[in-house]
Amino acid sequence: MNVPTDLRYSKDHEWVRVEGDTAIVGITDFAQSQLGDIVFVDVTTEGETLAQHDVFGTIEAVKTVSDAFLPVGGEIIEFNQALNDSPESVNKDPYGAGWMVKVKMSAPTELDSLMDAEGYKALIG
Repeated sequence: MNVPTDLRYSKDHEWVRVEGDTAIVGITDFAQSQLGDIVFVDVTTEGETLAQHDVFGTIEAVKTVSDAFLPVGGEIIEFNQALNDSPESVNKDPYGAGWMVKVKMSAPTELDSLMDAEGYKALIG
């Protein structure tokens, strides 16, 4: 299971990459493997300000629909529009082309409540 060391992780299997005051958010390799083939990513919260752990969208796989939770609070400033045409990018490249949203963080200290790679590896076993 791929767990990059330069990211932070939530117990809900989202990852965060920080660039300045912006957090790039997606789901982990473990999460996409559990969901199976992803066929649709629905994010209707672009432009909204959400709290940490709020649902920012849904991920539809062949056999299930799963909520996506925001690991850090802030304004959803961008949705990865490429996922409209290629939702399978989340399966193929969850930490790259499969990113989901960019968030202007309202409280960067919330990052401290997230796990590092070693903590996340322990969570998923």
